[in-house]
Amino acid sequence: MTSTIAQNLAAVERRIADAAARVGRDAGEVRLLPVSKTKPPADILEARAAGYRRFGENKAQEAHAKWLELAETDIEWAVIGHLQTNKAKLVAEFATEFQALSSLKLAAELDKRLQAAGRRLQVLVQVNSSDEPQKFGLPSAEVLTFTRKIAAFDSLDVRGLMTLALFTDDHDRIRACFEVMQQTQRELRDADGGGWDELSMGMSGDFELAIEHGATCVRVGQAIFGSRLDPNTYWPAG
Repeated sequence: MTSTIAQNLAAVERRIADAAARVGRDAGEVRLLPVSKTKPPADILEARAAGYRRFGENKAQEAHAKWLELAETDIEWAVIGHLQTNKAKLVAEFATEFQALSSLKLAAELDKRLQAAGRRLQVLVQVNSSDEPQKFGLPSAEVLTFTRKIAAFDSLDVRGLMTLALFTDDHDRIRACFEVMQQTQRELRDADGGGWDELSMGMSGDFELAIEHGATCVRVGQAIFGSRLDPNTYWPAG
């Protein structure tokens, strides 16, 4: 019997394919990152059985606890939320990917911890595409300068950009955020002669629009796992 999570994943995959087809893209260019924050390991194992290996978590401490509990599996972890510098040691220990880099201080701390552990980390630079003062991420105008500085950190495998679009039902305003990301990606590619292939944008409410604007990674949680649980029910706050 197919699990509900597997059915949800299949439904999201169909929506990804439809969105890609609308703009002449190959759906294979789009990576679906299931976001398992607040969800128990049993749900993650259901998604693993459906073919997904890497999962997104907002909080380093919650992700670390799940990594420990699922240590006997081949599951990989992407930390996609803001990271305090004092949690860099955790991420350096277990994560495969970090999608929210926007601080030189954090980059230096991650690099130091990764060097000590003999590990590398796939990294995306977070951009504040909506210019909201309460949001983390760099203004688009500062991204090129920032990327020049983090190039010095050998253990960071910088692959592209990430953003959280404006939280609204107004598709024109969401579209404007994604257009900022496309322009920022073009500027980086022009400066570097290519690269910057990853563009992580789009969540359960807007991932189809993100795909239509070049997203290569969509971070989908509730459309796969259902409504969020209280994280304190299962995991320590982090």
